[in-house]
Amino acid sequence: MARKKTQAYTEEFRREAVKRADKEGNTAASVARDLGIHPGQIYNWRRQFNRLSDKQFNTMGGVDYSKKESEEIRKLKREKAALEKELEFVKKAAAYFANHQE
Repeated sequence: MARKKTQAYTEEFRREAVKRADKEGNTAASVARDLGIHPGQIYNWRRQFNRLSDKQFNTMGGVDYSKKESEEIRKLKREKAALEKELEFVKKAAAYFANHQE
């Protein structure tokens, strides 16, 4: 069975559709009919945009989730991994020399 090709809509189009549906006197169904899309699509887009706006808060429970903090955390995790590898090597080298010194 052939799969139905899906239409890719720009973010601007999706935001405008949701904005029009939210205006007083309009419904998602009427806007969807005007745009030639399924009404459920407008509900999906509205839910997605609401989720995005919820995640725009940078601080939650005293923890900073801003981009700057995230970059620093990733950098520190890379440094930690490198140091762990180096420590593993030093342990093996120490064990090797301890066995051959006897």
